[in-house]
Amino acid sequence: MGTYNFREIEKKWQKYWKENRSFVAEKVSEKPKFYVLDMFPYPSGAGLHVGHPLGYIATDVMTRYKRAKGFNVLHPMGFDSFGLPAEQYALQTGIHPTETTRVNCQRYWEQMEMLGFHYDPDAVLRTSDPDYYKWTQWIFLRLFEHWYDKSAEVAKPISELLAEFEKNGNTQIHAATDQKESFTGAEWKAMTPKAQNDVLMNYRLAYNSYATVNWCPALGTVLANDEVKEGRSERGNHPVERRSMRQWMLRITAYADRLLYDLEDLDWSDAMKAMQANWIGRSTGANIIYEVADFPEEQIEVFTTRPDTIFGNTFMVLAPEHPLVEKITTSEKKEEVDEYIAWAKNRTERERIADTRKTGVHTGGYAIHPFTGKKLPVWISDYVVITYGTGAIMAVPGHDQRDWEFAKIFDLDIVEVVSGGDISIEAFNSKDDPMVNSDFLNGLPAHEAITATIAALEERGIGHGEVTYRLRDVIWSRQRYWGEPTPIVFKDGVASGISNDELPLELPHLEVYKPSEAGEPPLARAGDSYRHLPDGSERDLNTMPGAAGSSWYFFRYFDRENDTAFADPERIKYWMPVDLYVGGTEHAVGHLLYSRFWTKFLYDLDLSPVKEPFKKLVNQGMIQGVSEKTIMVTVPTTTIFGKDKQGNWHAHDVSHDPVTVFVSTSISDKYPDFQGENGARRAEIPIYIKYVQHYGLSTPSYLDGESIKEIRKWRPEYADAVFVAEGGYYQSGIFHPFGNDASEHIFTKTEVEKMSKSKFNVVNPDDVIAEVGTDTFRLFEMFLGPLEQSKPWDTQSINGVYKFLRRTWDLVMDDDNQVNVSEEEPNKAELKALHLAIKQTQEGIERLSFNTCVPGFMTLINSLTKLNCRKRAILEPFIVIMAPFAPHFCEELWEALGHEGSILDVPFPEWKEAYIAEDEIEYPIQVNGKVRSKLTVPKDASREAVTEAVLADEKVQEYLNGNPPRKVIVVPGRIVNVVI
Repeated sequence: MGTYNFREIEKKWQKYWKENRSFVAEKVSEKPKFYVLDMFPYPSGAGLHVGHPLGYIATDVMTRYKRAKGFNVLHPMGFDSFGLPAEQYALQTGIHPTETTRVNCQRYWEQMEMLGFHYDPDAVLRTSDPDYYKWTQWIFLRLFEHWYDKSAEVAKPISELLAEFEKNGNTQIHAATDQKESFTGAEWKAMTPKAQNDVLMNYRLAYNSYATVNWCPALGTVLANDEVKEGRSERGNHPVERRSMRQWMLRITAYADRLLYDLEDLDWSDAMKAMQANWIGRSTGANIIYEVADFPEEQIEVFTTRPDTIFGNTFMVLAPEHPLVEKITTSEKKEEVDEYIAWAKNRTERERIADTRKTGVHTGGYAIHPFTGKKLPVWISDYVVITYGTGAIMAVPGHDQRDWEFAKIFDLDIVEVVSGGDISIEAFNSKDDPMVNSDFLNGLPAHEAITATIAALEERGIGHGEVTYRLRDVIWSRQRYWGEPTPIVFKDGVASGISNDELPLELPHLEVYKPSEAGEPPLARAGDSYRHLPDGSERDLNTMPGAAGSSWYFFRYFDRENDTAFADPERIKYWMPVDLYVGGTEHAVGHLLYSRFWTKFLYDLDLSPVKEPFKKLVNQGMIQGVSEKTIMVTVPTTTIFGKDKQGNWHAHDVSHDPVTVFVSTSISDKYPDFQGENGARRAEIPIYIKYVQHYGLSTPSYLDGESIKEIRKWRPEYADAVFVAEGGYYQSGIFHPFGNDASEHIFTKTEVEKMSKSKFNVVNPDDVIAEVGTDTFRLFEMFLGPLEQSKPWDTQSINGVYKFLRRTWDLVMDDDNQVNVSEEEPNKAELKALHLAIKQTQEGIERLSFNTCVPGFMTLINSLTKLNCRKRAILEPFIVIMAPFAPHFCEELWEALGHEGSILDVPFPEWKEAYIAEDEIEYPIQVNGKVRSKLTVPKDASREAVTEAVLADEKVQEYLNGNPPRKVIVVPGRIVNVVI
């Protein structure tokens, strides 16, 4: 048996690829292009664990395969290197985020090189590099300089808007805007520069405005919704409060319809499209104006998708943050309302919407029903959020379940206006049944009643038809240090962008990254020379969010060094869109929406030839960890329990002081029964998997004496703990038997869950590769299961893949590691086995069903081993088709077989139908409906020939016993039934 020295082989070929720049794509080519992209990682200090490379291996396989199929393939990699984690680490350690980011990126890159990934070294970027974020800032400035024309459905320069304002004001503009007041050209000219600036902010695609944000005082910054869990920061677990702050925003809502309707043309999963569509949340309905009792100058504006139910409206509900709350709240209700607002403001919108409990307070104020004139009580409740619709609802408890539940709790009127349900039990939301108790709408079905209601609202001037969205404009400011500085200056309250030749506006070096003593963002610490400019203007001190750099990075990879444009137009035209984009579902909404938004904006500016960045999107599943847990029983006692020689349980004194006891899972269900009334407390404690014997799913896992020795070092607080097995217990590392039972194993509880440092179940790929090699690791990850599904890591099973590679090696090499192949022509069986494998591999890769390819390789090797086939004509094509999966291994064998250069440049073999077509068919033979035999006949055999062969079969003859059959039924190609 030869020696498969994977360590030397992998280092050799990684060096070869690097020195020969084997992975560099042609920037523009006559070849067809294939652009395959990974969602790039945030480089944490922990490096990669075995779950991270799953998607990267899949895209690497596709890259190598498409290259072998004649494509010019771009497979880049970058690092999403701005963001809060690096800043927080810097605050904790005093190490500047520039340095930690450099070290972390280098660590990731070394691991990726170790995994043999086909990443183009000319297409590597970091979002925190000034030559990259120069263009992030440049695109932001273009957003600042444009508005959205809804008549033409396109972004246009602010200069065109200014010209229109000068001439006609805003009365003829149909824009995506927050501007509500109309003005003439003369009125525009009469405005102060500050007033004009404020109006323009209502039109700009990047604008400055007040927004309700998640403010974390401890971190000194705004957090995105997905960075907040149950009112606390995901990082650091600090309290988060809702606060209104002036922020930079991106008007993504201008593109809502395009973001929604263009989903139809994408090769994405239905589930992913549904997630995007739901997040955009397009709703058609009406805006309705309610007068406020005792406040003639005030109005409540609501949006509803069911204006037909307006006669069932019995009360109003405002979001606690609604600006009208303070004004209409009566003195008698003020204390109660203030307490409720204080409670609600620290809950995220996600928590409020998901909460099934209904809470609220009556403000003491009333609204006037627009049709009946009745006074409706105005309540506040956190199930209404300020960012959806208008932050106010007309409550129709008879036909909206949330309103029904609220009305039941607070004993409010419930009126039926849609017939057919029982509103004493629940709300009835039919759109098919006729209206009742609804004045001029009575008898109409909902779709007609909606139209009639909108017409009546518009006729009376108290409302109009409206389309609204769940999607909200993006908060683009962060009060952090480690991010792109916002390239805006203010002078006398007027905002302007810095000039292009001032880009990049580099992040100043700071030694302290906290907010200033005055509570300003960290950039306030950069000093007057940064903050105050000679012309009297002042820099914006906010930075951009992590999403900024990841919203356009796919345009930069193929022109990373360009200093005059974010990318060369010719290269953009050649490479875009991305043909295959692979990443995790955690970016299913935000990142994808922002990337699509920025691409559409660049398309509007004729800077992108495509409207959509990602042609095909695949979300890989998770490789889950296997956790090992022990059962800890904490009792205020010095006694443990165990079996004696007869198998009876009895007490053992183990200490003069109370002890912590760990119990084998094999006896843990019985153990607490013996604690009596002494207050035993059980807990499952995760154990670092490297201390567990037989860790994984294949066999029972346990702790032994060596394990316990390591645990006592690892967790000194358990140094005096007692570990109880069925046959005895360990104390101070020494085993004390209970009786004759030899069982010393402390069995652990094995669970499949997310890999996490806190669960001590993270498997480092470096450790796996050191033991079995990169190619074994790559094959195993592809073998585990479908790319899109989550699956557990099983360290023990990887040995089967390693043995497969050894068997393949031994088919090509002899005991002295010399090539031992035959030049004979292959026979029919060998060609069939090969071409079936080629077909299975090609179809598997094209479908991204990589897990079907590896069994095909194994099946072929099994067949060749049984056939004792070492023929070059079979082995060489096999090595080529396996090369995308196990590149180092296959490069080495290809070279050993006498070839020069890299296997990367060898065309992928074509399978031929003639070799895999079946010449014969195997028929199951039934006798009176039960299968009794099988028969193989030529594929083109006639019914008569099949019948003759069946009747000659020995087993059939036994059942016939010399008698003729009553009937022989031949179903061609499928089955034969003999009736006797």
